[in-house]
Amino acid sequence: MILQCSTAIVTGGCSGLGLATATALRNANMNVCLFDINQEAGNACVEQLGSSQTLFAKVDVRNEEDITAGLALAKSTFGDIHLLVNCAGIAPAKRLLNRDSKAMPLADFQQTIDINLVGSFNVARLVAQAMAEQAPCNGEGERGVIVNTASVAGYEGQIGQCAYAASKGGIIGLTLPMARDLAPLGIRVNTVAPGIMGTPMLLAMPENVQDALAQNVQFPKRLGLPEEYAKLVMHIAENSYMNGETIRLDGGLRMPPK
Repeated sequence: MILQCSTAIVTGGCSGLGLATATALRNANMNVCLFDINQEAGNACVEQLGSSQTLFAKVDVRNEEDITAGLALAKSTFGDIHLLVNCAGIAPAKRLLNRDSKAMPLADFQQTIDINLVGSFNVARLVAQAMAEQAPCNGEGERGVIVNTASVAGYEGQIGQCAYAASKGGIIGLTLPMARDLAPLGIRVNTVAPGIMGTPMLLAMPENVQDALAQNVQFPKRLGLPEEYAKLVMHIAENSYMNGETIRLDGGLRMPPK
């Protein structure tokens, strides 16, 4: 896929990995539509990234009507959708049983699954439907690329990560069958599984906490940069032979129990 003048949708696009990706895509002269629930941040990001090639749509990834309306806005403004990057998600930490041996509320588990896993699938299925209606964008018959975001927790969930690890493991499990389902239509699907990334939430932690987290990374011994995630997304979009794969972006990290 040629990035220049193409159009991308980025969920969770107003912060963290999503904003870093949206910024990189805009720097590559792509049109970008930010799907996020934060209206105030969305308005600020559009101004920051340039209103002529950036849109914001207030979208809860669990809500089909929100996604459909966001897609309609993106298509009416920019035309065909070539890239979807699913970054929207939450990362709560709660043990299966607390210190009083009381079970985690089922609603907490369901919310994490609904936003991270079901939400990613919900946006992907509707964007894929829109992509399938488009003419191919190159001589190979490619119509679009979907990049989902998992986590190393999908492989090595830590204590307190039952819900989060299950949601990200589900995204990993979706990758190959989704790619197989969409292959006849010329739509590729890949997943990035980041390790410990230097998002604003982590960078707000005390420096000694950040240093302790980085010690589990093999090399380089630091937090990953959101910009490094964005670079990988762009490579996936441009490399048409990359399909059905989950790529760890973690500096060789293997998560300990806690």
